[in-house]
Amino acid sequence: VQLQASGGGLVQTGDSLSLSCTASGRPFSNYAMAWFRQAPGKERQFVAAIFWNGRSTTYADSVEGRFTISGNNARNTVYLQMNSLKPEDTAVYYCAADSPSTRGNPLRETSRYRNWGQGTLVTVSS
Repeated sequence: VQLQASGGGLVQTGDSLSLSCTASGRPFSNYAMAWFRQAPGKERQFVAAIFWNGRSTTYADSVEGRFTISGNNARNTVYLQMNSLKPEDTAVYYCAADSPSTRGNPLRETSRYRNWGQGTLVTVSS
């Protein structure tokens, strides 16, 4: 499966931004999908994930209540709606899809995900 992320940009503190990730090759409903982010000089960290049935989501504590992950099976697309953005949300955001061979790994770990998008930069100015 190939993933294409889009929607990043430069915003101010308190603004909102929506990211999209479109999967090609297989319906995303076959996968658990996630968003990770990586700030300069830091490790890639988990942001949010949605299970392939679309009914269950989980979030990092740092974004809980501000970010919402959702999916559209018909469009093979997963979204990340980001509200009340803070400067510490500045990072390159990556979408990812798991695979049958990695589903035994923890949902919040990068090892769970075999397929990664190219990343989209989100910059939040203070």
